[in-house]
Amino acid sequence: MAKTPAQRIKKHGANAAVPQHHLPSVINPTTQRSPEKAQNNGRLIVIAGVVASLFLFWYVHLLTLNQMTQLSGGMSMPDSLIGGFSTDYVHQLHGAMTDDARGQLSYIHKTAGTLFPLIFGFTWLLLIGTNVAGKALRRALWAAPLLFAVVRLWSNVAVDAALGSATPDAGQVALASTLTVVGWVLFLLSLLAGGAAVLLGRRRSKKSA
Repeated sequence: MAKTPAQRIKKHGANAAVPQHHLPSVINPTTQRSPEKAQNNGRLIVIAGVVASLFLFWYVHLLTLNQMTQLSGGMSMPDSLIGGFSTDYVHQLHGAMTDDARGQLSYIHKTAGTLFPLIFGFTWLLLIGTNVAGKALRRALWAAPLLFAVVRLWSNVAVDAALGSATPDAGQVALASTLTVVGWVLFLLSLLAGGAAVLLGRRRSKKSA
């Protein structure tokens, strides 16, 4: 009959041999992530983000806001006016739209109009981060998509506020118009920054090959 460790010590003293038990390793070396695997995962996330950003841009600007012109007598929504808009234009647009139509525009701003800048900004930050090695250049290229997300979200609120009154305030309209123009400029700069990051990433991969 096998004796327990306590019985062995009682019989033979402190020098009794106690069987040693070795636990199996809990770390599986096959699950360790390599830099190549991490980079591939980052690329997959970027691709998914780019596809989502393209879809949301199409949905917001080319589909939904374009359909909103049917509720405004053919007048374009302020978000689509790259060159900005005046107080008179907002006054006319307010008169051409019903309360339900303005509520629908506000709903677009709160849903797809919010998701687009957030997903686009996150995707472009990751795109630049995975392709640009230099810290200073990476931070400089990050500025455009970060500012775009902030300005675009702010412009959604500003447009709703300016369009919500039958007698729009000139200051509110000027703010909404400025934010809209700046948002489009930052969007174009973000596209250029993303293109530059991809080119830099390809040059780096060619040099390391």
